[in-house]
Amino acid sequence: MDEPTIEVTTESTRREMGEKQRRTVGDHTTECEGTDEHIEHISRSKTLFHRFHLDKHHYKLRATDVLHLTAHSLQSHESCNKEKLIQTFIQKLLMMDYRARYINVEETNDEGHTQQGSNDSFIQEADYDNIFLELMSNRETSKPDPVHPMDVQMALFHCADGFLKQLLVTKLSQCQYALPLLVPDPFTQQIEFPLWTFRQINKSWKMRNTYYETISQIHPIYKAETPMVFFFRFGSVSSSKSELMNSLINEKHNTFFHRNCPGSSRTRELMDGVVEIAWFFPSGSYDDKFTDCVAFCNLHGDAGDHEKQLQILTEMASVNVVLLQQLDRNDRSAAKIQNLYKDSKPLICLFAENNSACTETRKGKFKIGLKYRNQSAVSEELRRAINDCLSESSSTFRLEDVSKHSDVRVDEENDEDCRRGREAAQQMMSLLEKKDLTEIKESVLPHQGKLWRQWSQKNKELHRPQGDEPEMEISKKQTEMMKIRQQQHESDISEFMKFFIKEMNSCAINKIFFIKWLRILLDEYISADLYSLHHKYIEKWSAVLKMTENNDKSEKLKAEQTELERISEALQAAAFGLEHIMREIGQIYESCSSVQKNKKDLQFDFSSLPRLAAEMMISGFPLELMDGDAAHVPVIWISAVLEELSKYLGEQRIFVLSVLGIQSSGKSTMLNAMFGLQFAVSAGRCTRGAFMQLVKVSDEMKTQMNFDYILVVDTEGLRDLELTGSSTRHHDNELATFVVGLANLTLINIFGENPSEMQDILQIVVQAFMRMKKVRLNPSCVFVHQNVSDVTAGEKNMTGRRRLQEKLDEMTKLAAKEEVCDAERFSDVIAFDVRNDVKYFPQLWEGNPPMAPPNPKYCENIQELKKTIMSHASKSHGMRLVDLKDCIKDLWEALLNERFVFSFQNSLEIAVYRKLETEYSKWSWSLRSAMMKTENKLHNNIENEAIHEVEENDLQRELKKTSDEVKKSMSEFFEKDADANILIQWKSFFEIKIQELQETIIRETKRKLNEILQQRDLKKKIDAQRIHHENTLYEKSKELALKLKDKATDEQTLKKEFDIFWKQCVKKIIKDTPPIKDIEIMRDVKTLLSDIYESAPVGESSECRDVFSVPSYSDYVQLKKSSGCTGHMKNAIKAVKEKFGYILSQEDEAQIRALVSDVAQQIEKRIILFNIAKMGYNISCIQQLTDYIKVRVRQHQEGQVKYLFKNEFFISFVYSIFKRANKTFALQHRLFREDNDPVLYLEKKKEEYYSIFQKHLHGATSAAIFGEIICQKLKEPIEQSVYKKTARDLTYELRTNCESLNGNRLNLEKHILKFLAENENFSAYMDYINYPKEHLMNFIRDEVTWYIKDKFSLHVLPKMKENIELLQQKIMKAAHESTEHVQVNRGDVGLWLKSFTQQLSDELIFSEKDLSGVKHEGVDDLNLLEDVIRKELPAVISDITSRFNTKTFDEKLDLKFRPDEFLIDHFCQCCWVQCPFCGATCTNTIENHDGDHSVPLHRVTGIIGCYNDGTQNLCTDFCSTVVKSKKLFKSSDTWFPYRQYRNAGGVYANWSFTSNSFRLLYWKWFVCKFQKHLEKYYEKSFEGKGRIPRLWRVCTKVDAIKSLKYYTPSRNLLNRYMVEISL
Repeated sequence: MDEPTIEVTTESTRREMGEKQRRTVGDHTTECEGTDEHIEHISRSKTLFHRFHLDKHHYKLRATDVLHLTAHSLQSHESCNKEKLIQTFIQKLLMMDYRARYINVEETNDEGHTQQGSNDSFIQEADYDNIFLELMSNRETSKPDPVHPMDVQMALFHCADGFLKQLLVTKLSQCQYALPLLVPDPFTQQIEFPLWTFRQINKSWKMRNTYYETISQIHPIYKAETPMVFFFRFGSVSSSKSELMNSLINEKHNTFFHRNCPGSSRTRELMDGVVEIAWFFPSGSYDDKFTDCVAFCNLHGDAGDHEKQLQILTEMASVNVVLLQQLDRNDRSAAKIQNLYKDSKPLICLFAENNSACTETRKGKFKIGLKYRNQSAVSEELRRAINDCLSESSSTFRLEDVSKHSDVRVDEENDEDCRRGREAAQQMMSLLEKKDLTEIKESVLPHQGKLWRQWSQKNKELHRPQGDEPEMEISKKQTEMMKIRQQQHESDISEFMKFFIKEMNSCAINKIFFIKWLRILLDEYISADLYSLHHKYIEKWSAVLKMTENNDKSEKLKAEQTELERISEALQAAAFGLEHIMREIGQIYESCSSVQKNKKDLQFDFSSLPRLAAEMMISGFPLELMDGDAAHVPVIWISAVLEELSKYLGEQRIFVLSVLGIQSSGKSTMLNAMFGLQFAVSAGRCTRGAFMQLVKVSDEMKTQMNFDYILVVDTEGLRDLELTGSSTRHHDNELATFVVGLANLTLINIFGENPSEMQDILQIVVQAFMRMKKVRLNPSCVFVHQNVSDVTAGEKNMTGRRRLQEKLDEMTKLAAKEEVCDAERFSDVIAFDVRNDVKYFPQLWEGNPPMAPPNPKYCENIQELKKTIMSHASKSHGMRLVDLKDCIKDLWEALLNERFVFSFQNSLEIAVYRKLETEYSKWSWSLRSAMMKTENKLHNNIENEAIHEVEENDLQRELKKTSDEVKKSMSEFFEKDADANILIQWKSFFEIKIQELQETIIRETKRKLNEILQQRDLKKKIDAQRIHHENTLYEKSKELALKLKDKATDEQTLKKEFDIFWKQCVKKIIKDTPPIKDIEIMRDVKTLLSDIYESAPVGESSECRDVFSVPSYSDYVQLKKSSGCTGHMKNAIKAVKEKFGYILSQEDEAQIRALVSDVAQQIEKRIILFNIAKMGYNISCIQQLTDYIKVRVRQHQEGQVKYLFKNEFFISFVYSIFKRANKTFALQHRLFREDNDPVLYLEKKKEEYYSIFQKHLHGATSAAIFGEIICQKLKEPIEQSVYKKTARDLTYELRTNCESLNGNRLNLEKHILKFLAENENFSAYMDYINYPKEHLMNFIRDEVTWYIKDKFSLHVLPKMKENIELLQQKIMKAAHESTEHVQVNRGDVGLWLKSFTQQLSDELIFSEKDLSGVKHEGVDDLNLLEDVIRKELPAVISDITSRFNTKTFDEKLDLKFRPDEFLIDHFCQCCWVQCPFCGATCTNTIENHDGDHSVPLHRVTGIIGCYNDGTQNLCTDFCSTVVKSKKLFKSSDTWFPYRQYRNAGGVYANWSFTSNSFRLLYWKWFVCKFQKHLEKYYEKSFEGKGRIPRLWRVCTKVDAIKSLKYYTPSRNLLNRYMVEISL
């Protein structure tokens, strides 16, 4: 009986285990040479195992092999073929269907054919008139003997491992079948006593004492001391011994299988020599056949052939009953009968060939004849005889005593793993000796007692602040909770727990055996005391109930109630099982996690503890999900266990099935029968809290289902009698909401059909489902009515369904009022089919317990329910195992906050949405980057006058390839992602948004390109003038060269002549074109403002305040005037307010800041569009921008606001805007001046012209000179192209390599906060808080600038060199192909130039017009021209390259093509709405998104100046705290409860505030660090109700920065935050 270990079985360990457990029956050889008959028996046994396909197993069948969900297990099988016989038997037995023994075996086609004997050959078809001849013919059917049902059972028993045997025997016991007691090996005949298989069986019965009082008994069956009656036979007997025994025990049930049972056959191979045992359990009624529990043993086969069994059982029996055909002195059994007759032990002899009535031949010796006797009469005589014998006998039988016989091999002793597991468990139990059971948990399990319950209570209070200072209260609770955790951590681990942890980490024992033994010994240890306490509780409860019914209000009643409560507490304290040990480990883990260090007396690292629980779950043990005593979910522990489980099992999907129902309604029994589970079902104290257990889905089923495991969640009963007071309802609601939210399908278990019994539970359930609907969870449910009579009546079923539907609708209306929800019918809440989703179960037992077997109809209904569950499951996507912990955490967090719907946060959905946002960012970036390339190419073509109009169709064609790729990527993501079932809800929305984005990009690109077209036409004059100057200088220098060509002068003279010539030319050009002057933006602004406000002269700009840094705009506004009767009153109030100063509300302040921010951003965009670097500056630019600001300010104050802006606001606003823009104006103007001011521009060109002058002077050909001119003309376009191409490359690189820019906006915000903390600049903080979008844009610019400077040599410069080299190659290729083109088409230099510029038009802003004034009539050698370009171009390239540095990169790059501008466009196209309470920005990456605005982590409201009304005290509240408090806030002069913030309308109505525990440490640190700055800024203080909690001051900058990793709320990080926040 070798067993698999608890560790997860890998393929290699499975092979090793196969070697160890090899049980190939076909290869088995006997240990001794037997008789021919024995050899024939072995041969028949081998054949039998082969017929069952059990000889194919190279290791013993394990429980895990039969407990997984298969397609076969979903079908009802009344018959099956031999291949499926074992599987079908197991399936029915696991469901407690006692008809498992009565499965019909289907015959195959090759069986049952008819043969005719040789003696029948003379019979012809016409001989049918001779009926006797026909009937007496020896014609026979050649059929193999049918399989005996008991051979099926015993074959499985022999091939099962110890755990599966134990499971099978337990199920046989539940079916009220006899159990194998002594089992001979079919090959060696070695007798085994399977004591291990009895260890899980507990039985209860009632009997009456001498005072006729009913006494209840509950015992493990192996410990029960009872009389034992042993039945055996000698020889062949015509009467059935087993049938006779059944009539004594339960005449309505075949406890022992006998020859007249359905399916019985003549042959059986594996039952001879087997001793079975069954018990009669009295019910305490007057018609019990036996007054006490009696064991009955049955030896199968001829007792003469099985002497060992006969000897053992006759010695141990209280009464021996032998069945004989007749008594014969010469019979081999005569001597044995004689010895038994002489023995003092009672003996009853049954004679098959005798018809005498019961006769007592001497004291304790009886004989009864069976022949021709009435079965009932015989049974009654036998019963009386046995009772007479038992009354005189004091002998008792105990199962464990069988192991004392040396001739018997005991499975427990024979198996080394079992023995080691028992020894370890016994050693552990010895540590509990001499301990009071009611105090045992406090001494050996200190972590889960008072401290854990206190912590749980504090945690609930933490989530439900009641006072006016919620943050102070929360800080206090956190401190108290941390102290409790410290106390937990300082508590010593008991020797009991140390031993358990050591053994579970040891490889020396089989852990399943150890755990099972520990459960057995623990149950044995507590059973007596627990039984006594239960008895006391029932007695006391009955007394209290009687006094209450009699309206007794005396002190005695109070005393009795107090005593009842004391007994109840003692019962709770005395309950001690494996779940309490695992709970203790969970609390050890949570306390260590909280203080982040190991316990001094823990031999292993605490991080290994969840692995133990995960291994137990994989091995089939339930794990406590909700602590039933503390009514709390240990989220940290459960999350850690599930993480370990995910590591073991991998990326598995699960379907969660939960059950709800009133106490003792059969929930656990139903689940155990359905899936073969191990949930506790003992009477008395039922399931407390919630437990979860895994059921594996077979590989064949995985193709039909979307999951790998079913996670079954069993719960304590609702309306628990042990929970009293007002908390019961709340606890039930909490539990129901939790398990309904957790499950994909919930079974609602209802006991009976009484509507009054149903009402309470239905309202709880309906309310739970209503909550799920409101938070967009979509579980389903099936109602199960248990213990319903007459379930076959269809009309009654329909009536019951109609009544349930009506009751559900009624409960829906009641729940809708409480949940503030519009729902009239249950179908409004959940998809529910009353015809298919309501099941009726008959009572579990077929008769009266304790002897009644399970009702077969109940088992049929279990099978039907299982099919229904799988039908629901096949339509469900389930969830990933790794996501389960988030689901648990979200549900529990929401429940802790009382207001479930308001508080629920679906972390999984949030994480999936964040993943979708990341993908959206990639898709949008693909479209933007593709259009960026297109825009650059078309921009070059526009400047080269290659195109004169840009249409959207052209841009769509350019973007089509990328667009198709994005659509394909989106489709694959939504269809193939692991979370596709969650993503589907957003699919259409994001498809629309991508389409809208594409249209926007195309529209914006078209607008920008058309503006370039307009500007190209506008600057033609400027360009033409510059080209004219260049060409004039070229011709003049050429003339000078020709003039000096024949004069022999040295280089110095020539240079002097050229300088004189250059000065004269430049002087003449300057005379015709005046130089461009510097500009003074602020002077022009002042001039314009003075013109606007003639009556109010504008002071110096230094006198105006910066509107971007003022703490409040109250000084800039005045109240609007009102009209009418009420208007006079309002105007009077207005006058008072203006006298004492008007204070804007937080909404007003936020609106003005939003106006200021948006106007600033629009002004910035407009300045770029002016393209001053190309078009030049004009004061009209200032005029246009000022007009725009004026319009925006007017529109704002004409809206739904109560104030008007004073002139000072507009003046300060304009000054502030242009102060910020001054630098941009100046830089753009400088670039324009460098390119267009004749003095500056021509000075740069002087060296180029001198070079051309020298070539003319030395007689260079026209081609050579023209080639050099081309190279010089290419210098500026090459430079521009390289900078633009490098800028694009850098943009991609920044998106990949720059940590702050490689994610979404949430990631960028995190880096901004980190940067702010590291620099500790208060002004920068306030800029970020007040103007987040502008601050983000500036941060991106700074990041890009820093990256270029820091990575210039490493990344930027190599890229620039690479791009310029590529460009050089393209230019040379264009030159060569142009030469070939001219030669083929017999063209001239004009054709060459046209071809050359066209080929480069996509890459460079370079066209024929740039050479329009350069004469090239003499250029006829185009090969020479190409060679000159090849020779001169490298020098130009080298010259450009030599000037590459960080300064030129910044200066030379056009604003429109800067990487930061591309990135700003990408990151800022999102939502920028700020929280009306704390100013945090909505984190949705979609602008104008659907649904509410939300922020994962809010800020301290005092940061934006919020203060307590009637005081000067800044607030220290977090939005996530204050919205669940009872505080009020003021909006539009009206007070609203924070809990009903949406009622305030406006900005409040569109926000969703998820109440959570993740209040960022960052902002606590900020408030403490900058307390004085904030107080000075707002002219208020953090005092009184706004005082800063002391716990906040513990936070350091390192803590603050570290906490930012939770700013992007990935699932794992949020789970760990609960641990770290307490530190």
